[in-house]
Amino acid sequence: MTSPLPNVSVPGSAAALLPPTDCPINISAATREGLGPGQSLAPLCTICCCGFINRTLAVVFMLSLVFAIVIGNVITLTVFVQTRQSRTPQGYLKVSLAIADMMVGVLVVPFSVYTEISLMVTSAPPIWYQGSSISPATSSSPGGLVSPWQPCMLIGPVFAGCTFVSISTIFLMTLERSVAILRPLHKDALVTRRRTLLLILLSWAASFLLAIAPLMFSRNFTLEYNECSRMCNYTPLLVGGQLPPDANILLLFPAFDFTLLGVTLAVNIVSFTSIRRYSRKRKLLSEGSLSDGGGGGAAGGGGCSHRPSFSDIKAAKTIGILTFAFTASFSPIAAFVLGNVVGYTWCNFSFFAFWVLTGNSCCNVIIYSVRDHRFRKGVTLLFQRDHSAPHGEKS
Repeated sequence: MTSPLPNVSVPGSAAALLPPTDCPINISAATREGLGPGQSLAPLCTICCCGFINRTLAVVFMLSLVFAIVIGNVITLTVFVQTRQSRTPQGYLKVSLAIADMMVGVLVVPFSVYTEISLMVTSAPPIWYQGSSISPATSSSPGGLVSPWQPCMLIGPVFAGCTFVSISTIFLMTLERSVAILRPLHKDALVTRRRTLLLILLSWAASFLLAIAPLMFSRNFTLEYNECSRMCNYTPLLVGGQLPPDANILLLFPAFDFTLLGVTLAVNIVSFTSIRRYSRKRKLLSEGSLSDGGGGGAAGGGGCSHRPSFSDIKAAKTIGILTFAFTASFSPIAAFVLGNVVGYTWCNFSFFAFWVLTGNSCCNVIIYSVRDHRFRKGVTLLFQRDHSAPHGEKS
């Protein structure tokens, strides 16, 4: 995710270079205007990455996160690919979620690790570090020099797109389970593999189109490595020292997230209400409070076929936990975005918010291991395969 407005933390003595204003502005750009030729902007010293020890701990944390995300999601993908029972619409959605999470661990976090190590071992930032944040219409490059390609133009949309894919996939998983809970007899007719694969492709396409929407619909935005969050974020280009009039286009991101998460939570509430009602009836039946004699017994027997199976109920609860975990990890970003909208700047908090959301990419395999018996069995067979004789068929 990206913030709609840039952070306003002032590196060093840059405050003296800024015009007095009550509005958030891009400090990196404003500071760069006061630098002489041959000078480079030094990275901002924040609580997480101020000093060699803190920066080393941050890099160790990032490397640990890379290991956890990649290994966990590779195991998840391997189990679902090699287990026939997982080749269901729900299994395809879990594979989509694992791929999005693994892309974060393979591309996004390693780039932050590379950048932080480069800042540690060299006296000057990389040449692409915080590319120009001045509007092309107002900037001039003497000698016709072209600014270097900004790697964040790739990494930033990947992180935003994968975040949107995760949200939309959890939404689709919730819908799939709600059909199994509320309309169990129509589940196989409504939720098919073909429809699920089509929805997965549409969610990926729509998510990445939304991720690059600020670049497609406006020329007043760029992507650069943010010195507060230590990630690639969108940054509005300054026009005459002011934010562009369409800076609020980035509010599309939280609007999409809040809408989809809100609908997901509402669907979960409806599903869990139905599960609770069914559990209460089942308890009354076990206690003998409901008579099932005569015609009532036939009705009761006919009603059983309309009730969700225990596996469907357990799967719905697991997806509810996935939704809760993602919502909890997204909440700091929500607070950070709202703070930016009203004009507050939380540079140190932005590091916490963005990396909590990134850490969610390694949580799904933990939830599956605790809640999904088939997944645990698949992992056990996966690690025992090297120590056992080869089998003719897959488990």
